[in-house]
Amino acid sequence: MTLPPLTSPLRIGSVEISNRVLLAPLAGIGNWFVRLQARRHGAGLAFSEMVSSHAVHHRNRRTLDELLRIHPEEHPVAIQLFGSDSEIMRSAAQTVASAGPDLIDLNMGCPVPKICKSGAGAALLRDPDRAVEVARAAQDGTGLPVTVKLRSGLEPGDRSGLYLAERLASEAGVAAIAFHPRPAAVHHKGEPDYELVGELRRRVDVPVILSGGLSTVERARRAYEASGADALMIARGALGDPWIFDRLIGRRQGRPDETELLAELDWVLDRGEGHWGPERATRNLRKFYPWYLERLGITGPEAHAYQRAETLAEVRQLLAGLARRPLAA
Repeated sequence: MTLPPLTSPLRIGSVEISNRVLLAPLAGIGNWFVRLQARRHGAGLAFSEMVSSHAVHHRNRRTLDELLRIHPEEHPVAIQLFGSDSEIMRSAAQTVASAGPDLIDLNMGCPVPKICKSGAGAALLRDPDRAVEVARAAQDGTGLPVTVKLRSGLEPGDRSGLYLAERLASEAGVAAIAFHPRPAAVHHKGEPDYELVGELRRRVDVPVILSGGLSTVERARRAYEASGADALMIARGALGDPWIFDRLIGRRQGRPDETELLAELDWVLDRGEGHWGPERATRNLRKFYPWYLERLGITGPEAHAYQRAETLAEVRQLLAGLARRPLAA
């Protein structure tokens, strides 16, 4: 089978996407400026971090103000919700739709125990009837395409994800399936089973987006060919390397140099400060630094200085020092 190039457009419901390389939902990370960064570097579509339908329904202020914030330049964008109560999901989806996303995504694959104990995430693989109800509820009154991200099953050998995906497409009318072909029990360990993606692609009439194990351009391209998926969803491979989207769609060949890495990290600092304010940004951006510093060859005590910095001004001083000296290749 000849696959369309990754640079070709893809339609999900009523939404036209410029290419087939997407930013995956990144739990605790995928806020508006992370998504905007991916779009700047060529991602055709970006998904938000997963957002609690309960928090939206109950009008949690931080959730509404921060997690549902959408930058005008990041469209098309999808907001991902999780939850297992169909009435709460209906309410939350309507609130999310008013924030202005192009799509709503539902998480039915998260393996984290805290999420599964609430009946959400991968736990919905055990209750396909409820999963279909939740997906239907998310569409009620929103007018937006609804997509679902799920795993192949709960345990090795379990194929419940394929069964649920078929039902979501045929009974709930979801517009696309993002499929991670590893069981929830292994989290991110082991090799994804790309043959399952091809099987699912033959069984549903909606786009199938491959997720999982796409940490490099080479792995992503091989997986695209092996799976027969309609699109790729890049997750951890984009952390500190948003240029992975540029490379996958042919906008550049090589990796970023030191000047580009420092400029990109400075861009992240500015957006983080604008999003959280200086004090919270100082804390919240600490998880971002290693992604860039390791690519700059900065490790050990020198890297720890960024974690110990008490203000963003200190971080900027450290970065200015890097910019003034030659770095190891």
